[in-house]
Amino acid sequence: MTDYELTEERLDAVRRIEGFPQGKDRDIIALSDPPYYTACPNPWIGEFIEKYGREFDPEEKYDCEPFAADVSEGKNDPIYNAHSYHTKVPHKAIMRYILHYTKPGDIVFDGFCGTGMTGVAAQMCGNPDAAYRKKVETEMPEVEWGARRAILCDLSPAATFIAYNYNNPVDPAAFEKEAKHILAEVEEECGWMYETDHVVDGKVQVKKDVHGTTTPVKGRINYTVWSDVFVCPSCSEEIVFWEAAVDPAEGKVRSEFPCPHCGAVTTKRSLDRAWEYVHDDALGETVRRAKQVPVLINYTVMVNGKKKRFEKRPDEKDLALIRRIEGERIPYWFPTDELPDGEKMSDPRNAGVTHVHQFYYKRPLYLLSKIFSMLNTTQSPNISYLKYTFDQTISGLSRLNRYGPTHYSQVNRMLSGTLYIGSQIAEVSLPYLIDGKIKRLKKILESYQNFSSHICITTQSSSKINDIPQNSIDYIFTDPPFGGNLMYSELNFLHEAWYRVFTNNHSEAIVNKVQRKALPEYQALMEQCFSENYRILKPGRWMTVEFHNSRNNVWMAIQQALTRAGFVIADVRTLDKKQGTFNQISSSNQSVKQDLIISAYKPNGGLEDRFKLTAGTEDGVWDFVRQHLKHLPPAPEKDGVLQYVPERQKHLLFDRMVAFHVQRGIIVPISAADFYFGLYQRFPERDGMYFLPEQVPLYEQKRLAADRVEQMSFFVHDEKSAIQWLRQELDNAPKTYQEIQPAFMIETRNTDKHESLPELGDILEQNFLKDKDGRWYVPDPTKESDLEKIREKALLKEFTAYLTTSGRLKTFRTEAVRAGFKKCWSERDYATIITTGNRLPSKILQEDDVLLMYYDNAQTRQGHTQHGPGSDRQVALEH
Repeated sequence: MTDYELTEERLDAVRRIEGFPQGKDRDIIALSDPPYYTACPNPWIGEFIEKYGREFDPEEKYDCEPFAADVSEGKNDPIYNAHSYHTKVPHKAIMRYILHYTKPGDIVFDGFCGTGMTGVAAQMCGNPDAAYRKKVETEMPEVEWGARRAILCDLSPAATFIAYNYNNPVDPAAFEKEAKHILAEVEEECGWMYETDHVVDGKVQVKKDVHGTTTPVKGRINYTVWSDVFVCPSCSEEIVFWEAAVDPAEGKVRSEFPCPHCGAVTTKRSLDRAWEYVHDDALGETVRRAKQVPVLINYTVMVNGKKKRFEKRPDEKDLALIRRIEGERIPYWFPTDELPDGEKMSDPRNAGVTHVHQFYYKRPLYLLSKIFSMLNTTQSPNISYLKYTFDQTISGLSRLNRYGPTHYSQVNRMLSGTLYIGSQIAEVSLPYLIDGKIKRLKKILESYQNFSSHICITTQSSSKINDIPQNSIDYIFTDPPFGGNLMYSELNFLHEAWYRVFTNNHSEAIVNKVQRKALPEYQALMEQCFSENYRILKPGRWMTVEFHNSRNNVWMAIQQALTRAGFVIADVRTLDKKQGTFNQISSSNQSVKQDLIISAYKPNGGLEDRFKLTAGTEDGVWDFVRQHLKHLPPAPEKDGVLQYVPERQKHLLFDRMVAFHVQRGIIVPISAADFYFGLYQRFPERDGMYFLPEQVPLYEQKRLAADRVEQMSFFVHDEKSAIQWLRQELDNAPKTYQEIQPAFMIETRNTDKHESLPELGDILEQNFLKDKDGRWYVPDPTKESDLEKIREKALLKEFTAYLTTSGRLKTFRTEAVRAGFKKCWSERDYATIITTGNRLPSKILQEDDVLLMYYDNAQTRQGHTQHGPGSDRQVALEH
């Protein structure tokens, strides 16, 4: 036994680790390629870090701001498109983050690695193409090129298998030779299944041999289009969807169409499927399946020495060929697993698909089983990469591949994020699907030549990776699952069935009704993963999180999970996919309509050590603020515009300071009024933002050189944002009530339904001052603290009034509840926070980061299970 042999004994040592996959030991071993990749928790991670990592040195100088530059990297890169997956980030975009936050030889971690783009990016830092190198060096003059090392983790064996082969290239020529050998052997056995007579104007074309014997000209089928069959509700006759509803010339499906038998106008929604009962040899029983018929054949014929495509309706010989294939016994193994319960499993079941093999027509099922028979018996150093290459046929040859009349290629046309079986299916041939892919993969491999074992991949939950020591990772980039966006374990089930190794979804961080996971369970799982990220990351270092979900409550859950884990969020930017650029967002409470890039840091050991001594004192407050300001971008630019940094606003600095205390169970020792005054005394302010003294010269230099300075824009949805909007309005010049009121009415017309917004006059009285001419203006900080105390007193009075009532709070002043929660926290009155929180609408509590922070932490202090709002009440599942 070699040192790197994956044995049953080694599997026994990691079998109890969270996320160990479901499958037999022999299949897990067969899919693995130790020590760099195992389809289970990797026993060699510790050795990898011991060999390549550097111990954390608190004296080492590391001074890095959040990466705040624009990034534009499309998805048309050949490497990005080498293998399809539900979601991934272009590796060239990730490279910029790695180059910014790390130096050559550093270890990068991704706990939700998917296809392994973080690993590709880490290795490509040592081998960029010339154009990319030139582009980056223009943007980042001090860039240090050189490969970084990566540890990649994912719960899904399908994902880690793809990730490994993305990151472990093989000899291009040897790969091409072996892949073509597999194609040739499949063609020799199955080629007859893809022959059709060449027909022109309804006549079969013939050719004569040297003896004058005529035989039909044979074409090679590229793909066969299958159509659903429905039943007319008026006459009960069968309607072939393709014939009745599809306009081939326009390539469109008619919304209304007549029944070809009775002429009744109908729609697809009003039709019922036609069903048929057939004997399933694999199951040994009769099954019910949705009826589909072949309606079009696209094929290629040699004409005057050149390949030319034609199309025809299937004739009797074609139908006879299909019937013959249906009667063939497949002599090779193929998976027959029953589909598990799941949110996405209703799509295939609606078409009568209940088991894995039923995703395929008989012809491609024969091909695929032949391919995997060869892959599972071939002895080759390139076998893993060959499996990776033909892995793409698992979905491509299935009934998930929809036909697109207006598309030139019918390859990989699955509906992303679903297991949807359409009404028009393109059953493609193997050469049509894979020939071009092999050529492209060979070309990609030739660009990979300098890759050399810079990665270690493990298949497990990222909530606990004991073999990674504390404070050992230099940087984390991750693109985790977000709420109910994608059901990864369900979507990967088809692929994993062919490898006989399945995702253990017990710790899968998603919102899923079937798995009985609502938003609180999702947040708890994400917090476990982020806590582990916090443990293994070196103090003072950074984590970048990509977020893509349009639901604000999921965005709040992610922020809470990050801060409860100990991270401090320093920068949030939106990713405009159309333009491929990152733009600053205006508020931590903004509803997420685009992808976000979250930059968060682990406070350095010095701050944590000092905070233990100064916790609960004002010294601890200002120590945190200094460290936080140091981690914020001082003067980001975009197209000559000096960008506004929301995190430098006084109210967001206060929120981060409060969160830092609350997450550590410490009473906040300073009021908002005193904090704002102390901020004014200690730190210079420019354009509504606060800086360290040493950061001001750079900001002012950039300000003078910029074409203009970006103005902060606000979406007014509650009292807090209304005050911010008023501050911006009155910053330029004082205004009277009459001047303010019309614009205020327009800005506040879309406030949250639950929000009991005070009258404009009350807001002005409690937050601003009035001059002798009746004009309202922003007070200077020395007077502002007095106003803040008056306002807080009014808010607490209103909160106390809520406590005298019972039942649900349907409308309320959110600022009053925030102030009340803050006071209860300072008095350790956790019961009132929990009781009042349970009276708030679930959606409001889930989407307000301040209320949720106090509520979750109060539950923890009271000894409740940390599941956020919903542990004591019903929470609606995300749909």
